Amino acid sequence: MSDIIKSHAFQTLQHLEGAYAPNTLKSYYADTIAFVDWCSGKNIEPFPLTSASTRSYIETMAENYSYASIRRRLSCLRRINKLLGHQDHTQTDEVYLTIRRLKRSKCLEQQQAVGINHTLLLKMIDAQPDTLVGIRNKAMLSLGYDFLARRSELVALRTTDLEFTKDGVLKGMIRKSKTDQYGRGRLVFGSERSAKLLRVWFRKNPKEIEAVFCAINHGKCLGRPICDRNVNEIIKKSVVKFKRCERPSDLEVSGHSLRVGAAQDLPIQGYDLAAIMHAGGWSNAEIVSRYLRFLQHNIWK
Repeated sequence: MSDIIKSHAFQTLQHLEGAYAPNTLKSYYADTIAFVDWCSGKNIEPFPLTSASTRSYIETMAENYSYASIRRRLSCLRRINKLLGHQDHTQTDEVYLTIRRLKRSKCLEQQQAVGINHTLLLKMIDAQPDTLVGIRNKAMLSLGYDFLARRSELVALRTTDLEFTKDGVLKGMIRKSKTDQYGRGRLVFGSERSAKLLRVWFRKNPKEIEAVFCAINHGKCLGRPICDRNVNEIIKKSVVKFKRCERPSDLEVSGHSLRVGAAQDLPIQGYDLAAIMHAGGWSNAEIVSRYLRFLQHNIWK
């Protein structure tokens, strides 16, 4: 029975394709599968959602998941329940109080990856080998920092999105992002360092390949971009190379670390909040403040 429900849920989610980001749909599907499996173990009918089953599921998740993850899962299940044509019976005092207890018992601050500042960035770039992969990675690390780019934004870059300027730097356009699903775009600028590294990489990367950072296999450039998970691995391995340490966890270093580090460097360099928000494509100052919360800068020195 659970397999039939999973299949039905998957067909339902297909109606959302194009309206939501692919990663959002993946999360929706994974969250739905987890709930259906839990219901199967409890011999509970997953849908329509009931107040009792929802409350029990929240209490079960509270043991291993953060408050943000549980709220995301609850939101997903309510969406699926509605798409299946059922009424929402979870907007009850019992569910509300369960969420309140959860909120009071959990740390609400989401973990943030450690920022890679300018000093660390230069060491990571220098640690790259003089190979085809190393030349690509040097340019990618430098550009990721300058553009305050998410890893999904880096892998989506096309050669037509970049332009070398007369003053020796470059500018680019991030066509679409996590917070810009409708593709309004964001104008970004790169340093002279990034322009030089990118020119070297472009001399190696065949002109017919549109992806700025293409995949490489056996010393040959492939006609597709690298996977965003590869960006995460490249950053981690770069840290290991120059620090000669064990592989860091995602809570220590991740694909987001370049963006975090650049955001934390900007106020030290004297840039105001408006400039930082523009550089990173933020529209909410509260989000930026989270990035700056652990800024290693003593203003009294």
